[in-house]
Amino acid sequence: MKIEVTALPRAQQGSGASRRLRVTGRVPGIVYGADKAAQNVEVEHKALLRNLGLEAFHASVLEMALNGEKFPVLLRDYQMHPWKKQVVHVDFQRVDRNRKIHMRVPLHFLNAEIAPGVKTGGGVVQHTMNAIDIQCLPDDLPAFIEVDLKDMDLNETLHVMELPMPKGVEPVIKLKHENPAVVSVHVPKEIVIEEEAAAPVTEIIGEVPAEGEEAAAGAEGEKKEPAAGEKKEPAAAEKKEPAKKGKE
Repeated sequence: MKIEVTALPRAQQGSGASRRLRVTGRVPGIVYGADKAAQNVEVEHKALLRNLGLEAFHASVLEMALNGEKFPVLLRDYQMHPWKKQVVHVDFQRVDRNRKIHMRVPLHFLNAEIAPGVKTGGGVVQHTMNAIDIQCLPDDLPAFIEVDLKDMDLNETLHVMELPMPKGVEPVIKLKHENPAVVSVHVPKEIVIEEEAAAPVTEIIGEVPAEGEEAAAGAEGEKKEPAAGEKKEPAAAEKKEPAKKGKE
């Protein structure tokens, strides 16, 4: 099902005109490409904001209605207000159905829960990429690309050139050359750290003293208090030598 965008020609230009247009609930935009002159347009804000919430709106050939004519376009860019939920500008590109286009489409990952590396290996799926840049003719453009993970084992990685591409679709040249990782299955690092911390530690224990030795050591460590009426013996350090008599 095609998504239709209704646009009107925009005569006035400039930041002041754009601000006044936004007040009326319209969004300034531009349409360019397909060897035709760029044209300033305006679209209804409410409908545009709703469409921007659809995944397919970002990765599908759209149909624009303008001046009584309908033609295919792609959403190429849009700008949002820094803190309002408001679209401030939008760019569309005309599509020539005989020329290949470069588009970024989302990846849909399937069957992660039944992958052997997850179900029996205790691993988790780690996504390196959630979308991929492809090239194809406009009529071959997929809304998304499915990645089936049902056969992925623990510590296995799937790369770009291993992805099943729809007919007529291929990764852009840079991805072909670099062949980066897309998704992998690994045991989480946190679990590995916990297991290492829980590993048994060998404790070195000294010789246990014999029963008699232990008792003697305890007796030496205790200070004996004098009984009532008994004179306390001064410590060795506290004993004073008698003064020597000098010559008279």
